[in-house]
Amino acid sequence: MKAQELIDILESWAPPAYQESYDNVGVLWGDPAEELKGVLLTLDLTEEVLDEAVARDCNWIVAHHPILFKALKRLSGGSYVERILLKALRKGIGVYALHTNLDNIREGVNQSLASLLELEQVCVLEPKVGLLSQLTFFCPKNDVKAVLRQVHDAGAGRIGNYDFCSFQQEGRGYFRPGSEADPRFGRRGELTEVEEVRVEVLVPVHIQDHILAVLKRVHPYEEVAYFSSPLYNAHQGVGMGQLGILASPLSVEDFLGLLKRVLSVSCLRYTGLGSDRMISRVAICGGSGSSLLGVALRRGADAYVTSDIKYHEFFDAEGKILFCDIGHYESESHVKSWIFEYLRDKLHKIALHVSEVDTNPISYA
Repeated sequence: MKAQELIDILESWAPPAYQESYDNVGVLWGDPAEELKGVLLTLDLTEEVLDEAVARDCNWIVAHHPILFKALKRLSGGSYVERILLKALRKGIGVYALHTNLDNIREGVNQSLASLLELEQVCVLEPKVGLLSQLTFFCPKNDVKAVLRQVHDAGAGRIGNYDFCSFQQEGRGYFRPGSEADPRFGRRGELTEVEEVRVEVLVPVHIQDHILAVLKRVHPYEEVAYFSSPLYNAHQGVGMGQLGILASPLSVEDFLGLLKRVLSVSCLRYTGLGSDRMISRVAICGGSGSSLLGVALRRGADAYVTSDIKYHEFFDAEGKILFCDIGHYESESHVKSWIFEYLRDKLHKIALHVSEVDTNPISYA
């Protein structure tokens, strides 16, 4: 199995197109054409994790946090990033980062956190816009079902929990084949009338070229009539954070106890509701998510769980919501196991390991 096959699996799950603009996901270094021997999964790439990869005979590491985040101007070993890169290159170990694209997909980081809390009716907290377009094409009536099946299979027509979504309207199409044409309907130089269907489907922008290629390959016309329009619609399956409901409402004290228990944390930072309030509707965002507090409030969350909350940001809760900082590492430490669960049935002949190194750089006294 080539490393590229692993990359294809990861990118079909969490497309790089879904990363934030500031991020750096994908292959950080390494040759995708080389044979895979073993893969190590980690939250952070440290020198200890790299040594673990060597000891386990892994020649690729999949990390959640990209160690190459800022541009490097030299490789002299003067920083831990440079030392890791130099050592990895000497040992022949490639590195792939799966960061905010994994944060933004519905089945990613925040879904794993929602699963730990056993939240129900989970949805994306702040769906992203600008990721969808409308593809409209025209097809002979008798060919619509076969063509649309291929277009749907390529990834078009998915809205939230629904697929095979389309709008269809019957009409009549007119065209005159030119002297160089090879028409399925009509004759060269003669005006032709065909019973057609106008078909409209939603298309994820990052796979639009692929879907168009499929459409042109399976469509019966020599020249396919179509157009694409950008949409402002929110993509309900892609975005930051998630929102869900607890199976049973909990008191503030019991909810904080739940967080400590399922996340194995000894302390929390929080502000907000009085002791008489109950927690039912919970917003979550692994990693640094304090910017979504306003979204959590607008969507009626009783509690918002995230990390890296600054002192003055706690005031923004204004007693309307339980605003809770569980720690950056603690909010994402389970991610490597989540990636393992996704990959283990897809990498049948490759050794797949979850790093045993605790990479949390913060200690509590």
